[in-house]
Amino acid sequence: MSKTKVGLFFGSFNPVHIGHLIIANYMVNYTDLAEVWFVVSPQNPFKEKKSLGNMYDRLEMVELAIAGVDHLKASDIEFNLPQPSYTIDTLIHLAEKYPTKEFVLIMGEDNLQGLRKWKNADILLRDYQIVVYPRPGYDGGDLKEHPSVKLTDTPLMELSSTFLRQSVQAGKSIKFYTPDAVIDFIDKKGLYA
Repeated sequence: MSKTKVGLFFGSFNPVHIGHLIIANYMVNYTDLAEVWFVVSPQNPFKEKKSLGNMYDRLEMVELAIAGVDHLKASDIEFNLPQPSYTIDTLIHLAEKYPTKEFVLIMGEDNLQGLRKWKNADILLRDYQIVVYPRPGYDGGDLKEHPSVKLTDTPLMELSSTFLRQSVQAGKSIKFYTPDAVIDFIDKKGLYA
C-alpha cells in the first residue's frame, strides 16, 4: 500500500496570512501532495525567542484560517519536542507516529539557499523530497539542481507576517491579508498592538 504524501510547511505563522494559505493550497492542488500540515514552530533556532507570539495563539490562528478545508491541517507536533526544534528531529518523530504517511518538506527558496547550515542537512537531502516555492530576491542557490528538490510555480508572495504585525501596531487594517476569523482573534486578544 502506498503511503499518503504529506507536505510539512514549517513556520512561525506569526500571524498566518494569505501568502501562507496560497502556498499550502497550491501545493495540494498542483503537486502530488495529498495534504499540507502547517507545523507551527515554538522557536526557530535562527529567530529571537522574544519576538515570537505565544505558540498557542499562533496555532489557533492557523486553525481559524484553515477551518473547513479538508486537505490542510495545523500541527503542534513541535510543541512537545525539545527546544529549539530541528527539522530532522521532527521528521523522525513524525515518521514513528504516522507510519502510513510519507513526509515531504515544503520550503521557500530563501530557506533552500541556507539549507546546508541546517542540522543534518545531508540526511534531509538524502532521505526527503523537498518541494520549493519561489521567494522574491532568492534563487535557491546550487541546491535547486539536487535530485531531492522540486521547484514549483507557486504564485510569488511578497507578503510577510512582519508587515501584518507592523500594520496592526500602526493601527492600520489588515483586511484581506489574512482571513477575517484571524483578524477577529488578533483584535479580541489585542495581539501585536
